[in-house]
Amino acid sequence: MTSSEQVPLLNVPNALTVLRLIMVPIFGWMLLAHPDETGWRWATLIVFGLALVTDYIDGKVARKYNLITDFGKLWDPIADKAITGMAFVGLSILGELSWWVTIVILVREWGITLLRFVIIKYGVMAANRGGKLKTLTQTFALLAYLAPIEATWFHWIAVVLMAAAFILTVVTGLDYLWEAKKLRDSYLARQRGEADSPSSSSAADSVPADGSTA
Repeated sequence: MTSSEQVPLLNVPNALTVLRLIMVPIFGWMLLAHPDETGWRWATLIVFGLALVTDYIDGKVARKYNLITDFGKLWDPIADKAITGMAFVGLSILGELSWWVTIVILVREWGITLLRFVIIKYGVMAANRGGKLKTLTQTFALLAYLAPIEATWFHWIAVVLMAAAFILTVVTGLDYLWEAKKLRDSYLARQRGEADSPSSSSAADSVPADGSTA
């Protein structure tokens, strides 16, 4: 299997990741500069949707053709969090979404992303079904909030979706914290087991007192 070091840095998945990063400030400007103009709001929604599509495509292509690189591992999740984070912050700046909702969600999102890098020495903390459902619910909630549809029924659909996304974000965040603790405890237990194993003790006993080897 090809290692990440042997995969060329310049490939389609990485190019799409860079494109998504470039789209973040463009999307933010479009949302904040023309919040009440229906045409601009639809265009803003399309840009956000295209960014999400690039995320789906680069993941599929990277896995199918084994184009996984260290750059992609680092920047792909950052690009994802950046585009959704910009949506949450922009909606709060416009007064369309409460700041406490945005703050709690972003603290969870970036906190768990950071935790993945911190905990990597103990093992890989894989995404679970709850996390994937959270991401999907957040996506639909943001799309609903960004859509310039003023019907009351649609507004309540957006509110319900955002409430569901908020609950899933908090619950899955706590679940990841628990998983990280179990991963760390399991790693430390293995380390203690290896240190206390008879083979380790016998190997240590076989070394002469002067530290030299036979």
